[in-house]
Amino acid sequence: MALGPGPYASVANELRGTGFSDIRYAETTGSTNDDAAALLGETAAFGTTIVAEHQSAGAGRKGRSWIATPGTSLLMTTILPRTMPAAHLWVVPYGVAICVKRALTLSGVPTELHWPNDLLLDGKKVAGILCISRVVGDRAWVGAGVGINVSRLPGAAEGIEPPPAFCDDVARVSRAALMRDILLNYSVWNDTLDMPQRIARVWERQAGLPGKRYTILKDGATEAIEVTALSLATGGGLVVQHDSGSKETIALADARALR
Repeated sequence: MALGPGPYASVANELRGTGFSDIRYAETTGSTNDDAAALLGETAAFGTTIVAEHQSAGAGRKGRSWIATPGTSLLMTTILPRTMPAAHLWVVPYGVAICVKRALTLSGVPTELHWPNDLLLDGKKVAGILCISRVVGDRAWVGAGVGINVSRLPGAAEGIEPPPAFCDDVARVSRAALMRDILLNYSVWNDTLDMPQRIARVWERQAGLPGKRYTILKDGATEAIEVTALSLATGGGLVVQHDSGSKETIALADARALR
């Protein structure tokens, strides 16, 4: 992995003084999350962003692959510039999603937050979030992994089901500008890490809760269920209401929301 910002040097310069100016670019790596995981626990790595043109082993939630043709995506992992209470780790992906949504909006890409860790464009996945952490006692170091489909190049969506969306389906987007805006949003959001309920309430409003319909497939089940989402639970689960009127909290580890 290179130590310099490569094509993102202008972003590093713009972010001087924010705590997020250390950008390390790699043309190819296995996974930016894996690269960041090796640095977690080092105070010198606080605020470092690792960005790659291509990942050979990109991963999504629950071990699924993140497939991205070189040149099509913004693939980055940012080590937050401070430790946080380990008990609050569950809220980080939701805070990251808020920041990514704001940055995409600035680039002319309207998105919808989709529990637990996706952003949708016209009902199709345009961005995903996967965070990593290292916990020591009651404190945690955190890396926020973000993948955004930016450019629909030939073959970019081949073999991916369900088919994804790309930013340039609706607007031409600069990956450098998108990274800059995400990191600027992080610099503001960083101060709220010790207030998980505040982050959760903002995510709920932006995700259209309560009242949004979800199709949920529980682990081990053969048929999905249709429910109405009510709120986020502490811990990151989704509080839902069945059509029968009964309520249930669906844990992050026990199900996935279909699109």
